[in-house]
Amino acid sequence: MEELLRQGVGILRGMWRFRWWGLALTWVSGVLAAFVIYTMPDRYESTARVFVDTQSVLRPLMSGLAVQPNLDQQVAILSRTLITRPNVEKLINMADLNLQVDSPAERERLINDLMGALRIGSTGRDNLFTLAYQDGDPQRAQRVVQALLSLFVESGLVSKRQDTDAARRFIEEQIRHYEEKLTAAENRLKDFRLRNMALLGAGAGGDYLSQVGAVRAQLDQARLELREAINSRDALRRQMQGEDPVLLPPQSAVGASVSIPELDGRIDAMRKSLDTLLQRFTEEHPDVIGARRVIEDLEAQKRKEIELRRQAGIGQFGALETNPVYQQLRMLLSETEARVASLQARVSEYEGRLASLRASAGMLPKIEAEMAQLNRDYEVHKRNYETLVQRRESANISVQMDAQSGIGEFRVIDPPSLPTKPAAPNRALLMLLASLAAVGVGVALTFLISQLRPSFADGRTLREVTGLPVLGVVSRLRDHQRETQERRGRYMFAGGVAGYAGAVAAVTVALTMLQG
Repeated sequence: MEELLRQGVGILRGMWRFRWWGLALTWVSGVLAAFVIYTMPDRYESTARVFVDTQSVLRPLMSGLAVQPNLDQQVAILSRTLITRPNVEKLINMADLNLQVDSPAERERLINDLMGALRIGSTGRDNLFTLAYQDGDPQRAQRVVQALLSLFVESGLVSKRQDTDAARRFIEEQIRHYEEKLTAAENRLKDFRLRNMALLGAGAGGDYLSQVGAVRAQLDQARLELREAINSRDALRRQMQGEDPVLLPPQSAVGASVSIPELDGRIDAMRKSLDTLLQRFTEEHPDVIGARRVIEDLEAQKRKEIELRRQAGIGQFGALETNPVYQQLRMLLSETEARVASLQARVSEYEGRLASLRASAGMLPKIEAEMAQLNRDYEVHKRNYETLVQRRESANISVQMDAQSGIGEFRVIDPPSLPTKPAAPNRALLMLLASLAAVGVGVALTFLISQLRPSFADGRTLREVTGLPVLGVVSRLRDHQRETQERRGRYMFAGGVAGYAGAVAAVTVALTMLQG
């Protein structure tokens, strides 16, 4: 520590020897700095303040119905990305700065200067933005800030409108895309149901197992009714075996028509039964088909009987009158036989249906798996389509809400000002800094000269530097006249330093007054 102090004291002593050089350089540097600062051109700053209102009473009321983007974040991003080359080029045209540009190089330099000089400041939470620009011409500074303010407002409105339009176009395209998918899925599902209606039970509203059970139950019921009808027919036949018909003398024929009572009764009974069936079923029903077939057989039998009688020599014969009991039994027998034929056709039809369902049982798992896949695809497309439609309505509501409520509205708090006093340079501050820099330059000069022309204050330092032994030290005697001269020199140096400080203070005050 003692060695460091000793070296420091030695350096200071060496610098003190050349103090006048440092003071002179300080004065020269200070005067030059004052002249440069005084001759610096004034720059005028124009400012404007804009408030972006992102709050509205409709926002909480429309929560969940309308899309509400983070407007605060969008405005903050806009403020940081507004100063771009395209916007600056547009600003140059808006502020008529292009009239002062004669070459592409000057225009490029102007663009770079503007991108560096334009400032957009924000208070952060309050969405209050300050636009500022400095220029040597106050009116030009005002025009630039006015153009920047217009760009700021237009960019905010245009970007919000562009985002909304882009979102709506995207949603509309997706809705059309999913409409096509949904239509295709519905068509595939419809075609599949039509192809496999018998197994899926689309017409009856049931599945395969319920259809099999229903057909089996219908078949059992038809078989039971068929057995009942057969038993009834056999009983009637046994009763008719105990009754003989009584034939009466033939009567004169009326016209060309021939009546065979037993066949005519059966035909009439079958026609009545057919009318009853047509009231309940269609032409394709098995009972209807069976009844028509029985009627055709009876009519053919009647025609054959008439032909046989004609061949036997009976050209014309009258109506046969029979025993009433016999005739009644024959009527009942004909009705029973018709019912038996109808039930036999119904049993055959149900047996065919049941056989067809059982034959297609092996395809049921594959059909069910394909049906599940089709339903799953359809549900996915339908859910996405409904969600997109809801989003489109939310976007429409958001657009209307923004247009009517003024959400994200730009309000100019302070219009661009026309500066009357220069905002830069701050000559007082620059003078203080320049004076300190001049002092530093003077100190640096004394240090440099002391290092170039060193001196030794004691024998120890001389011995350490030269590496030679020092035999002795000669002391200087005190001289009153020399001490007086040294004291006078110190006073003069102090006066020079004080004068420099006073001059700096005076110049600073003068520059402040001139700038104010």
